[in-house]
Amino acid sequence: MTEFWLISAPGEKTCQQTWDKLMTATTRTNNLSTNNKFNIPDLKVGTLDVLVGLSDELAKLDSFVESVVKKVAQYMADVLEDSRDKVQENLLANGVDLVTYVTRFQWDMAKYPIKQSLKNISEIVSKAISQIDNDLKARASAYNNLKGNLQNLERKNAGSLLTRSLADIVKKDDFVLDSEYLITMLVVVPKTNYTDWQRTYETLSEMVVPRSTNLLFEDHDSGLFSVTLFRKAIDDFRHKARENKFTVRDFQYNEEELKADKEEMTRLSTDKKKQFGPLVRWLKVNFSEGFIAWIHIKALRVFVESVLRYGLPVNFQAMLLQPNKKNMKKLREVLYDLYKHLDSSAAAIIDQSAMDIPGLNLSQQEYYPYVYYKIDCNLLDFK
Repeated sequence: MTEFWLISAPGEKTCQQTWDKLMTATTRTNNLSTNNKFNIPDLKVGTLDVLVGLSDELAKLDSFVESVVKKVAQYMADVLEDSRDKVQENLLANGVDLVTYVTRFQWDMAKYPIKQSLKNISEIVSKAISQIDNDLKARASAYNNLKGNLQNLERKNAGSLLTRSLADIVKKDDFVLDSEYLITMLVVVPKTNYTDWQRTYETLSEMVVPRSTNLLFEDHDSGLFSVTLFRKAIDDFRHKARENKFTVRDFQYNEEELKADKEEMTRLSTDKKKQFGPLVRWLKVNFSEGFIAWIHIKALRVFVESVLRYGLPVNFQAMLLQPNKKNMKKLREVLYDLYKHLDSSAAAIIDQSAMDIPGLNLSQQEYYPYVYYKIDCNLLDFK
């Protein structure tokens, strides 16, 4: 399970008591969840007006940061192509896997100085993540263009003989060049018609040079034959060939063009390899940055919401629960019983099935008598 429930409840006589009560209710008797304390430092509270406004801003920032982190993770999977199974080991936060980072969360004082106001801290995050988002767009666009151009060339070199590039198939020796009267043409012949071709090609039109055909290349379905004839017979030959199910390729041997095609392919392939390493490194670093920022935003939200709900002085315990998948419903009920006295207006737990009633959009604003935010560390959406 990569899903966590980040909750908070007011400190009783001490915050330790709040923690002990939760542990007794959820783990000691019934193994509903694995729990960790979630350490939030003493942040600057500011005025209640500011906190109310900040609560909405942080909700939007939370969604934005999560979306950018997911984009970076998904793009990492796209870039790694055939090594997609290696994605997870590259998605780390501060050098450790995501579950370890979340369960051992420590506030980063250097990045987010707690002497600053809550609003300033949220702006630091917002600015950094917007920068990552913009950089990702630019880098992805450049790399995707390169990859697209290379794929187009590869496709040209791998299609059927009717359409594919012939640069890596034909050689100079296959053609009569620089003749005023003669020309070598290339014809695609289905494999089933080879005998017909050999029997009829010399008589398809006048002025075909006898015994001038050679098989240059075969793919699964057909073969590419060369044939030499007089220039003035081109149109007639093309027409008769079509009637016999032979396809004449439009092709003029041009050494410079063929060389340029090959060089372009090599250049794109080299460029892609050159960009791959630095791009993956950038994605790893910025995934880590983004994920760390996201968990700090969750911490800010818990702090702000706890002060708004439980009042001053600041006295609450933040706790991270990793629900046991089979017992999620039971865990909700236990938490409700434990904390329902905090808020009489929080209705009894809504059965998950009610969440699916069309038009009843409750899952967007799940409300419980305790402060609650979900953290899902599974950020990849494998198609």
